[in-house]
Amino acid sequence: MSNVRHLRHPEKARNPENPLMRKPDWIRVKAPTSEGYAATRRLMRERNLHTVCEEAACPNIGECWSRKHATVMILGDICTRACAFCNVATGKPRAVDPMEPENLAISVAEMGMRHLVITSVDRDDLSDGGAGQFVKCIRRIRDTAPETTIEVLTPDFRGKPGALEAVIAAGPDVFNHNLETVPRLYPTIRPGARYYESLRLLENAKKLDPKIFTKSGIMVGLGEEWNEVMQVMDDLRSADVDFLTIGQYLAPTRRHAPVMRFVPPDEFAEYRRIGLLKGFLLVASSPLTRSSYHADKDFEALRLARRNAPGA
Repeated sequence: MSNVRHLRHPEKARNPENPLMRKPDWIRVKAPTSEGYAATRRLMRERNLHTVCEEAACPNIGECWSRKHATVMILGDICTRACAFCNVATGKPRAVDPMEPENLAISVAEMGMRHLVITSVDRDDLSDGGAGQFVKCIRRIRDTAPETTIEVLTPDFRGKPGALEAVIAAGPDVFNHNLETVPRLYPTIRPGARYYESLRLLENAKKLDPKIFTKSGIMVGLGEEWNEVMQVMDDLRSADVDFLTIGQYLAPTRRHAPVMRFVPPDEFAEYRRIGLLKGFLLVASSPLTRSSYHADKDFEALRLARRNAPGA
């Protein structure tokens, strides 16, 4: 294994450090200490698997891992992009692990997972953007744990031909791709991506399989305006996206984009109310909401909402 240290956002190392705002009481969580947390952590290490829970410093890791629910991050732990909000290391990725689909499938079976979320780093160095590894993981899990429902949280694959089509054809139950923020903030927060390309990815996923659940999420507290969040909701509904997640942005370190505001819980509740009125089947909106937080419960709620939707 290489001894090279991969910097987290090396281009930001020259910038002045941002002050870290004191977190309000409603967003503080306890340090993970449960036996379930320890067991999940041990299994991830034994199978040489990475999780976005750890890499992104998710505040919900204690709760989720205690329930043996983890979001597995495939294709390594080094990203080819350097988004200003993300804590995943940036650098030159290692070779794709051919045993990753097998190790993941075995872990899912051992944990008895009802619902699995598979995400990945951006792999712009690969000809298919990493889509082929998503496909292998989905197929192997279907063989090993056929009762487990599968949600994929994919990158944009940089629009590489056939990448989205291959993932959708593999048959995940939920296709998730996060817009992350409002379009005005993309140049500074998500410079390696394009808002309307991400929106088109979600729209095309639904066109390829109208029965699949589509999902996207944004962070708030980055400097967005209320009307900009409303426009993102309208854009996602125009793309026929079913499920929206909205959570508070938390700066992983002083070298990341600063938190501009801690959004109060009642504002999150209003986002949820308006989102449902706009036609989303489900809206998860709270300070601690993340893309895969309570994803197993949300999937069941999605199925119920679709079953009860007018004209269903």
